[in-house]
Amino acid sequence: MNDLRYPIGRPEGKQQFTPDERRELIEQIAAAPARLREAATGLSEKQLDSPYRDGGWSVRQVVHHVPDSHLNAYIRTKLALTENEPTIKPYDESAWAMLADSRDTPVEVSLTMLDAIHTRWLTLLRSMSDADFARTFRHPEHGVRTLDWLLGLYAWHGRHHTAHITALRERNGW
Repeated sequence: MNDLRYPIGRPEGKQQFTPDERRELIEQIAAAPARLREAATGLSEKQLDSPYRDGGWSVRQVVHHVPDSHLNAYIRTKLALTENEPTIKPYDESAWAMLADSRDTPVEVSLTMLDAIHTRWLTLLRSMSDADFARTFRHPEHGVRTLDWLLGLYAWHGRHHTAHITALRERNGW
């Protein structure tokens, strides 16, 4: 693991998946809350407030970031399904991570929030057709993207941030 920022590598960035690939990606999204919870379980307050790398977010900030990001992805999914190529609003993830709710809230709050978001999001994802996954939205920084692209990105995203925590635990013998 050379780059601690990307412990599982960078996202693939595909715009289209087969139905079988989609099912696998949806299962990865389904597994994310439990895997993140397992990665964060048993850590002390000091460990939760430790950065996963020099200059990086604390474990606590990482845990709070995941539901922030996945909630945005869920909303973007709904927008793309109900509007014609909506332009979505990006957000400053680093600024959000510095807010009091990301620094000071117990991680259990965000782990519970992630469970709830995923319950709703997975119901929606599992109901979608091939044509639904081909629907698009416009991201001001990335251009036009499909819901397939979003699916692939967020399957990666949950694994990516869980790996930040598990790699730190491994390096520190936690």
